[in-house]
Amino acid sequence: MSQLQDLEDQGVYIFREAYKHFKELCMLWSIGKDSTVLLWLARKAFFGHVPFPLVHIDTSYKIPEMIAYRDELARRWGLTMIVGQNRKALADGMGPERGRLTCCTALKTDALRETLNGTGPRMRMQHPSGEYVEDTVREPFTGVIVGARADEEGSRSKERYFSPREHSGDWDIADQPPELWNQFKTDFAPGTHVRIHPLLDWTEVNIWEYIEREKIPIIDLYFDRGEGRRYRSLGCAPCTGSIESCAKTPAEIIVELRHTKVAERAGRAQDKADAYAMEKLRRDGYM
Repeated sequence: MSQLQDLEDQGVYIFREAYKHFKELCMLWSIGKDSTVLLWLARKAFFGHVPFPLVHIDTSYKIPEMIAYRDELARRWGLTMIVGQNRKALADGMGPERGRLTCCTALKTDALRETLNGTGPRMRMQHPSGEYVEDTVREPFTGVIVGARADEEGSRSKERYFSPREHSGDWDIADQPPELWNQFKTDFAPGTHVRIHPLLDWTEVNIWEYIEREKIPIIDLYFDRGEGRRYRSLGCAPCTGSIESCAKTPAEIIVELRHTKVAERAGRAQDKADAYAMEKLRRDGYM
């Protein structure tokens, strides 16, 4: 538990540093376990309030329960929620049948870049009704908090806590600042887009240990609902498969993870289609 507390303390510190140094700041919320732990940490860092908007990229292919969970939690916690979408690509019939990487590039990477730089359409939740209206704010976000973990897949292990991108969001893996002895570079040239990763050193087991300790209200797709299957990783419905598992609680998932040899993203179709899919997407600006 001392390790878990150290991770929480580090995460809270990263959040506060990001808020101090980046005026136009947002946080990506994919609705999965990592970004929901990230959201919980944000509320801890700012005493129950999240002082920047949450951004979700809606591909229109998400599992319906994910969208319902997103909106219910946003209403309950009074979150500033922004939803971006590549409407042009969807209108042109973009979908997984055109190729997993092609679809992810259009509906995830391109939609994210346009949402963050202020050029693409985006919706903002109205409180207390919970309805979404066209967002008229078009300022680009210069700092983006992301729930990436180094252990999840190879490209994430090349990240920094404060990872600079080009203005367009392109990621040059070879041009990253050193981060030694918890000294972080937060002063970048004007126009630099920075991704911030408070969960970088967390593991999948750490995530579930924290969910159990804090009693975080996580979406129930991660648990066996009586069918002997659950999701280990969440994404678009056509590209994300469930796994065999009878785990119904965070404690049971932790036990399962300590013995499994199956990769966390084994159920992701885009990873099977191209072993380097995530790195290609991330180099072009995806989360």
